[in-house]
Amino acid sequence: MYFGPASQLGVSLFDETPPVEWVPGRSVEEADVIIKAVYRQVLGNAYVMESERAVVAESQFKSGYYSVREFVRAIAKSDAYMSRFSDCPRYRFVELNFRHLLGRAPNSYDEMKAHSAILDAGDFEAEIDSYIDSDEYQNVFGDNFVPYIRGYKTEAITHMVGFTHTFQLVRGAATSSLKADLSGKTPKLNALVINAVATAVTAPGNTFRNPPINPRSRHGAGASENGKVYRIEVTGYRAKTLNNISKFRRSNQVYMVPYDQLSETYQRIHKQGGSIVSMTAV
Repeated sequence: MYFGPASQLGVSLFDETPPVEWVPGRSVEEADVIIKAVYRQVLGNAYVMESERAVVAESQFKSGYYSVREFVRAIAKSDAYMSRFSDCPRYRFVELNFRHLLGRAPNSYDEMKAHSAILDAGDFEAEIDSYIDSDEYQNVFGDNFVPYIRGYKTEAITHMVGFTHTFQLVRGAATSSLKADLSGKTPKLNALVINAVATAVTAPGNTFRNPPINPRSRHGAGASENGKVYRIEVTGYRAKTLNNISKFRRSNQVYMVPYDQLSETYQRIHKQGGSIVSMTAV
């Protein structure tokens, strides 16, 4: 079960595509389909060059020596995975591992701390094994299913906060783990998971920079004890050119605005060509 129209949430392709399962004894062509699906999921939908392919692991899978589960493990421990994600800050690496190997966002700070402790010991391979050898992985994917994005489904999450966090990590089937997000390798969920803060779910294609302050803090003029501050997500900015022929999209933004400045900010955003996607009190 998922929440709301999948097409509006940006997960329609995930929801309409059945899980990919390997049945031993099938053709080489079908084995190639499994291999492609594993690369796509485990490497976060990144483009894989021929030189990056795990040729030995692919051969062992096709020969029946590796199950899908063990092939997933091999790719998650490969140089291709390491080169893309291992130099991310610790919590960014952990949240991406959740996306790639369990198909969801972390459900709690305790989950993130547990995986961080493994990385503190300097054991990268043990961190990967902790997902693939977990009861959750076994119960959901077993030995023959390719992991898939499932954080928008009720059976994959424990609360609404975890549901909203999925959309901080996944914004449509055409996006990749790093290039689809303005934050790049910067942690997306660290403070949000610690404080159990839900985030706005916006239309596919809109990504935002989190403000450099705690989103629950009041600040600025009018943010007194009785005042309110609003979090405004804005998209659609375009830079002006001399002849107004060529325009390019500018970075989407998040603003923290006191109540008494809402009208002024609203007018300024629209004057600059922006479009307000969501506005929530914090």
